[in-house]
Amino acid sequence: MKNIAENMPADLSREHFLDLLNTPNVRIERIVSRGHSSPETGWYDQDEDEWVMVLQGEGTLAFADGRVVTLNNGDFIHIPAHCRHKVSHTRPNDMTVWLAIFFSPAE
Repeated sequence: MKNIAENMPADLSREHFLDLLNTPNVRIERIVSRGHSSPETGWYDQDEDEWVMVLQGEGTLAFADGRVVTLNNGDFIHIPAHCRHKVSHTRPNDMTVWLAIFFSPAE
């Protein structure tokens, strides 16, 4: 058994990504941020659906259609494949821990 809070990175000069599970059908990832955001230009445009939850901290997602969603502890969202989005903000003085699950979109 493992614990998602184990081995948190000490150096967060860059966002930290860790695959917790990676199979042909699903990938589960822990993301740790502190003051990170996506680059000004460009969007995530993924072939997979993504279900993401903030376990600790706060993160704001911006969508190409103009929506802005802020997630706090326990908040989650489903992002369908090819729904263009980016991380616009995470708190600079607190760690944000995300749990992201990527899977094939429903046919």
